[in-house]
Amino acid sequence: MPAPRPGRAARGTTTGRPIMVLLDLLGRRWTLRICSELLAAEALGFNELQARCAGVSPSVLSQRLRELVEARIVEADAGRYRLTKLARELSGPLQALDAWATRWARAR
Repeated sequence: MPAPRPGRAARGTTTGRPIMVLLDLLGRRWTLRICSELLAAEALGFNELQARCAGVSPSVLSQRLRELVEARIVEADAGRYRLTKLARELSGPLQALDAWATRWARAR
């Protein structure tokens, strides 16, 4: 299955609406953890990233990195991975979602 990309139908929908595609991509197993680790570091090699994501298999990490590179969320240079400039802008919205989720959990 190709990486989610705006304009392509995302899993669970027949549209390629950007928000649905982004939620499909970020909702995949390990994707948010990978992005979180790359947000905390300037750049990481494959083995460093795997160590920080304890429990992820090499094949899953490799697949997620391929998807993220194809989606232009991550860029690879000399065997090191980093978030693209555009992807680093996700930090604010993700922190806002985290804060909302915390309030939501307390409201139950």
